[in-house]
Amino acid sequence: LYEGLGEKPGGAGQCLLLQYANGARLYVPVEESYLVSRYVGVGKKRPMLDTLGGGRWERARAKAEKAVEDFAATLLRTAAEREAMPGVAFPPDHEWQGKFESEFVYVPTGDQLRAIADTKADMEKNRPMDRLICGDVGYGKTEVAIRATFKSVMAGKQVVILAPTTVLAQQHARNLRERFSDWPVVVEELSRFRTVGEQRAVVQGVADGSVDVVVGTHRLLSPDVQFHHLGLVVIDEEQRFGVKQKERLKERFRRVDVLTLSATPIPRTLYLAVLGARDLSQIETPPPGRHPIETVVAEYDERLIREWIRREVERGGQVYYLHNRVAALPILASKLKLLIPGIRVAIAHGQMGESELEDAMGKFVAGKADVLLCTTIIESGLDIPNANTIILDRADRFGL
Repeated sequence: LYEGLGEKPGGAGQCLLLQYANGARLYVPVEESYLVSRYVGVGKKRPMLDTLGGGRWERARAKAEKAVEDFAATLLRTAAEREAMPGVAFPPDHEWQGKFESEFVYVPTGDQLRAIADTKADMEKNRPMDRLICGDVGYGKTEVAIRATFKSVMAGKQVVILAPTTVLAQQHARNLRERFSDWPVVVEELSRFRTVGEQRAVVQGVADGSVDVVVGTHRLLSPDVQFHHLGLVVIDEEQRFGVKQKERLKERFRRVDVLTLSATPIPRTLYLAVLGARDLSQIETPPPGRHPIETVVAEYDERLIREWIRREVERGGQVYYLHNRVAALPILASKLKLLIPGIRVAIAHGQMGESELEDAMGKFVAGKADVLLCTTIIESGLDIPNANTIILDRADRFGL
């Protein structure tokens, strides 16, 4: 436990005072302070202090190192087995594939087309695909997944789309239903937004094959979810899932193609791609006509807030307003309404009931709210094209 700076009895200059169990102290000269690092734990529980010179710390460290080594071996074994075992090769594009892809309202970039071609080529190989699609927000990663999904369904195989939050899962389900509305593709959602009866019906549909595409959170990894003929798993925002969750999925579906989407992949994922243990497609070209993002750092100023929100709303856009204290959101909503008369504000945070949160997000998506006053519940890749401005209230209170 760091107690501050002090001097060792007898005089040895400035030292860092470190307290151990039973009140024992260790004096570390400031010129050797590089030997001391901050403890980073999980949760807010106060760590137990060790005895100075005792062996408990060494035993705990050795146990942790052994656990990491064992898990690393499991990761490599799973990757090696997937590489060696035969998968299910998809046939060439169905005759409807070209017509479906031509309905895309934007012109795909060269990087997008390469990623799509690489993904399709992987799917047609006789080994399980494990491809990472890496690209900035709004660069078109989802379109790659949608075209791969259509290819899988047209080949008679089911698709799982795994999202880290219920809000993002709901958005994916809504977008997929809209995109597949003119095609014989059945899309369902499995998340806490659905009632127990609805969830049971979705699970049954997945098992009997009447559901082609199922979108959801880690609920899809539950043992009761059994698939009729699964062919493709898409993991969106993979950095938000735990390593064990993702590897449990791969162990369960070893012969299934896996497509991973991320704007900010975790170092382990990126390292595996660089090593060649995973295939990588990078989408680095922004869509035509996209303007660079303007970032402004300023002290809290209600005049600036009024100006930014009014400017966005007057041009027909919408605004995210991020604040990290749930209890303060209603007060802040009232303040914004006084600041900008006539403004429509919706509130969204993780402590809301399912229907209430769904209603708030629905209003914002439908354009019935000008400002979404929210916590970081919206951080997982939400795609609302009309929202062009985000205000971070007290950005210093948010993590990177």
